[in-house]
Amino acid sequence: MKLVIMTQQAFFVEEDKILSALFDEGMADLHLRKPGAEPMMAERLLSLLPETTYGKITVHDHYYLKNEYRLAGIHIDSADAPPKDYRGKVGRTCSTADALAAAKKTADYVFFCAKPAAAGTDTDELNKAARRGLIDKHVYAAWGISLEDIREAKELGFGGVVVCEDLWNKFDIHNETDYKDLINHFDKLRKATS
Repeated sequence: MKLVIMTQQAFFVEEDKILSALFDEGMADLHLRKPGAEPMMAERLLSLLPETTYGKITVHDHYYLKNEYRLAGIHIDSADAPPKDYRGKVGRTCSTADALAAAKKTADYVFFCAKPAAAGTDTDELNKAARRGLIDKHVYAAWGISLEDIREAKELGFGGVVVCEDLWNKFDIHNETDYKDLINHFDKLRKATS
């Protein structure tokens, strides 16, 4: 099962050091998602990371960065088409079974944000997608995944999980400089997805 780490939405002082440490610990798939951020800020962060990590990074905005930094690909969080003349890996995000079916036709992988329903219910989007056979190795669970959700995502047949808050909540960007707890939590996530 693939482990995808999503950046925090805000830039912060220790971010490049933490991301570099995560790459050193085995992070293989980072999604750079900073909605509304200026391209210059994304470029600055990328320039602070080792060039050897660029092929493991996917951007959600400022798609030109993909070619400029030789990144892994682009990820589209809307129903928009990829940029004209774009060649390369494309990911998409969706939250309904119908959108998932459509996205699978045009993307290399899809983040599916439908949350599991409460026990005993069968009307949620996740169950609809499962009944239609849409969940497979190219679909990643992305509903606010925590360490505790990984086993369920595996059982449902997801090919990966997308983790954001569960990891970044281990480090207070305003008050801490020691990110040892965050790195230890990443190791637990990595082992759980192995």
